[in-house]
Amino acid sequence: MDTEEFDLPRSRAANERLHALIPGGAHTYAKGDDQYPEGLAPVISHGKGAHVWDVDGNRYVEYGSGLRSVSLGHAHPRVVEAARRAMERGGNFVRPSALEAEAAERFLATVPTAEMVKFAKNGSDVTTAAVRLARAVTGRSRVAICGDQPFFSTDDWFIGTTPMSAGIPDTGLTVTFPYGDLPATEELLARYAGEVACLILEPATHTEPAPGYLAGLRELADRHGCVLVFDEMITGLRWSEAGAQGLYGVVPDLSTFGKALGNGFAVSALAGRRELMERGGLRDPRDRVFLLSTTHGAESHSLAAAMAVQSTYVEEGVTARLHAIGERLAAGVREAAAAHGVGDHVVVRGRASNLVFATLDGNGQPSQEYRTLFLRQLLVGGVLAPSFVVSSALDDADVERTVEVVAQACAVYRKALDAGDPAPWTGGRPVKPVFRRTA
Repeated sequence: MDTEEFDLPRSRAANERLHALIPGGAHTYAKGDDQYPEGLAPVISHGKGAHVWDVDGNRYVEYGSGLRSVSLGHAHPRVVEAARRAMERGGNFVRPSALEAEAAERFLATVPTAEMVKFAKNGSDVTTAAVRLARAVTGRSRVAICGDQPFFSTDDWFIGTTPMSAGIPDTGLTVTFPYGDLPATEELLARYAGEVACLILEPATHTEPAPGYLAGLRELADRHGCVLVFDEMITGLRWSEAGAQGLYGVVPDLSTFGKALGNGFAVSALAGRRELMERGGLRDPRDRVFLLSTTHGAESHSLAAAMAVQSTYVEEGVTARLHAIGERLAAGVREAAAAHGVGDHVVVRGRASNLVFATLDGNGQPSQEYRTLFLRQLLVGGVLAPSFVVSSALDDADVERTVEVVAQACAVYRKALDAGDPAPWTGGRPVKPVFRRTA
């Protein structure tokens, strides 16, 4: 279909309705219509497996499902059935249910590097709990975050470091260290000697850790008396069933999981060493830590869904399947880009189970304008892909179709590079970064 013919009138009307009722028009900024070409932000009607349908009736092959949370595909029958059975027995009670112990045992069997776990609903719940616990056990206030990584929490200790810091007091207690640079991290810890409560980072993203890097962080944390926290929201299950810590063999003091853990159901987890986790319990004589206390944290259907997800991963080798699908997709995209002379401009990066793409201009610099062009062409071809993060529901036909659409997009990309201006192919204003000071 020609881009001029592709229109989403019902989605546009639905977006207007969303903005009138919900600040930002979505419940997470990464889903905002400013992340898509102007007038081409589809509003979803439903999904099944690796496909979604918008309210205009268009079907898409979908990537990055649920911001990486739906790794088994939408409405996965095993997960839905587990949640349904739990809901029929009641969802929330005045005391813990037996399911909570079962879910904890299942999680700790999957992530054996942890000794205790506490469940919540969102990633921010558990990363902030990790920071609070680290501050309590060390008696220190500073938090060191990996400055090269985009997101850790909606709470003040992180959002205060971004351009969207309105409404947050400037405490200056969050400092940053660069990924992969042990000397710079050691210099930071020396500069703030005795002040840093924890180092928190994603153990891997689009960059694999260099040999010895994570072990080096472990040694630095031990030597400087701070807590090492792995944010495994993305790496959890996608890198291995036990996350990056299971793959790379480096054990953090605390780790946080979410996203793929529930396959779309709201569940997250704080896991870690018993000595630390018990500070938030009832059996430690020291000052109590208000670790996590959430009305819906142990909601039965979400815990049942998480148990089904973990069982499916282990029994069906899902992590290996995600890697295999991602490898086929990455190879196809790279071949299509090279064939149209844009191999240095449409660049696929990351682990095969967690692929992202960069759109570079004629000077090799990241370009929101070229990203807009690329996303627009993908949408027209029936591919909804803010990233190329795969789900296990994708089949060979889906990957082949995606590569065909990418090839068509790369042909247009080449025209724009030759013209020195992508504007005629963007259809309006460029897509925007999430973190910016004004709308």
